[in-house]
Amino acid sequence: MPAVAPGDILRQRPVDVFAEPLRVLPAPVRAWQLLYRSTSATGTPNAVSGTLLVPPTPWQEGPRPLVTYAVGTHGLGDSCAPSYKLRTGTENEIALIAQALLKGWAVVLTDYEGLGTPGTHTYATGQSEGRAMLDAARAAAKVPGSGLSSSGPVGIFGYSQGGQAAAFAAELQPSYAPDVRVVGAAPGGVPADLAEVARFNDGGAAFGLVIGAATGLSSAYPDVPFAEILNDRGRALVQRVRQACVVELGAAAPFARLQDFVTIPDPLSHPSWQARLEENKAGQDRPGAPMFLYHAAYDELIPYRTGKALLSRYCDLGATVQWQRIPLAEHIIGVSVGGPIAMDWLGSRFAGKPARNTCAGGGFTAG
Repeated sequence: MPAVAPGDILRQRPVDVFAEPLRVLPAPVRAWQLLYRSTSATGTPNAVSGTLLVPPTPWQEGPRPLVTYAVGTHGLGDSCAPSYKLRTGTENEIALIAQALLKGWAVVLTDYEGLGTPGTHTYATGQSEGRAMLDAARAAAKVPGSGLSSSGPVGIFGYSQGGQAAAFAAELQPSYAPDVRVVGAAPGGVPADLAEVARFNDGGAAFGLVIGAATGLSSAYPDVPFAEILNDRGRALVQRVRQACVVELGAAAPFARLQDFVTIPDPLSHPSWQARLEENKAGQDRPGAPMFLYHAAYDELIPYRTGKALLSRYCDLGATVQWQRIPLAEHIIGVSVGGPIAMDWLGSRFAGKPARNTCAGGGFTAG
């Protein structure tokens, strides 16, 4: 790693991106793949890749807004990286990305640490994800010819894993990136308490996500016991999920339990694991900008109560949060319905309108 500041560009190149897998015509945007300097969960400089998209339409009202966008779970293999999927026309969040671009905003997507770069992706590690989002915004403003300004307004968007990243980016911004002018953050479906989410999915249909998260966290934190507590089944499963994209990851071990793959009674109770899980529990620092927080009422992967508890913690911190319950919705419908609402909410922040505050008057206890 060269001795450069977080958010400095290490490499860049213009690329074509595609909205569909036949790749008939490139999407009508200017696009750059970036490799930029960021910071790991333990404070070590690292290199993270990402993609900047800038629409061709001129922006007349001051600096063009930028959305730093974190995708939901794509998997742990390098071929799952959004930068790769945008080049191959297989990015499944393209509709939400396009919604931002059609409003005239630029969008920068981080690939997160280790997804598309050497090493194992630090999946489910909010501390590194949040920094990667903020440094992606810094890097985007430094791309020659992008027309972006370091003083321009920045919105934070993400759902599921991306919601975790967005929540941590909002919380870390005041201390880690005060130079990034964040005007609003819209995290949805946030796995705010990883221990709670892991126990909720233990024995569930998408148990593979639990093993994926353990793999990612152990990559971020070498001090937690992981490889040494796996049994033969566990080692085989981890080897499989290291290269798996989201569908294979979720279906890697349906209805299995963590105890099936380890040699100790309860890894989640191990002091090292508890400490690192606590570090990645969202809602411990007051965000520096208003937030739009939303959660599906019948989320089968991230319990609704996890989202409500996060709201309560933010309210206790004195944050400005607008809460949105997505009724009659499971996890995917949650972003299908809530994502466009969140984008419109960011538009109001870019326009300088005041944000509503669910926390005011204790209203966060309802719904």
